[in-house]
Amino acid sequence: MAVAVEQLTARYHLPRLNPLGLNLAAPALFAHGTHEQRLRFLPPIVRAEELWCQLFSEPGAGSDLASLSTRAVRDGDDWIINGQKIWATWADQASFAVLLARTDLDRPKHQGITYFLIDLRQPGVEIRPLRHLGGETEFFQVFLDGARVPDRQRVGDEGDGWKVAQATLSGERQMVSGASSGGVDRVGGGSARHLIRLARQRSADGLPGGWEDVRVRDRLVRLYCEERVRAWTNQRVRARVAQGRAPGPESSIGKVHAAELNQRVQEAAADLLGAAGVAWSGTAWSGTADDPDEYAASMPAEVRGMLRSRANTIEGGTSEVNRNVLAERVLGLPKEPDPWRGKPWRELPRS
Repeated sequence: MAVAVEQLTARYHLPRLNPLGLNLAAPALFAHGTHEQRLRFLPPIVRAEELWCQLFSEPGAGSDLASLSTRAVRDGDDWIINGQKIWATWADQASFAVLLARTDLDRPKHQGITYFLIDLRQPGVEIRPLRHLGGETEFFQVFLDGARVPDRQRVGDEGDGWKVAQATLSGERQMVSGASSGGVDRVGGGSARHLIRLARQRSADGLPGGWEDVRVRDRLVRLYCEERVRAWTNQRVRARVAQGRAPGPESSIGKVHAAELNQRVQEAAADLLGAAGVAWSGTAWSGTADDPDEYAASMPAEVRGMLRSRANTIEGGTSEVNRNVLAERVLGLPKEPDPWRGKPWRELPRS
């Protein structure tokens, strides 16, 4: 259903409705939520009445997510949350968030984590923006100081949050892999189809480096072919979900390929602009301007997309982490030695 809606709205360039609720919260609720939790949260997610974000990464727990230190302490029927989360996409718009917090310091790091659904519209939650290279703001850091979560909004058993989180992480990898996967919209260059239209327009305008250039044609057709392969891979993952199975480690294939492919697409889009891709009229911004949003708006969409794409190989799990997932869970290769494996979290070295 979500894919069908996206295909209908894509032609109008409308934003996707509640993508983090649909792709991050919903998979965990379907796989591990109670009947009551599903009835409470899924209908507002589908109707985009309650927007969601994800509170997983921390300043000291990014690629090694399981080392997170945000604490949740039981207080009667509630949990009290203290800690800091970072890179929370669209947290300023969200009503709720999926949250990982440590509930046991004496268990190994993967076993002392619990998964919660937290209301962000409460005292003890502070949301601050993080402006990225293109001048825009879509990421946020969230400070939790005595925020509360009712125990009825705990998903899965206490200490079993890492297993629940796998449904969210697989959904996130599938989301950001794009090409009809339910992913986050691409910025600027968008797709190889867009680049082909742009190249043909340059040729029609008599500008160099357009469709008449055999090197340009070869580059863009190769990108188009890669996009088709990505779309077919994502269709296989969606077929798995349609059969009632959770997205598996194969979603990492689409994530790794899509992240690097989108960077190549966005770089090609900026290259097609020629000199207009390195200088344009508009508002200058040194990083301290009063209105950097105006600067971002003056930037060509292709340039903004190229700058934004640098994060693709980091967000949704770094390419290195996803390659490890593929190596271990798909190819069956052994894990790297870990001298701290099985040790209590409180004994682990931290940055």
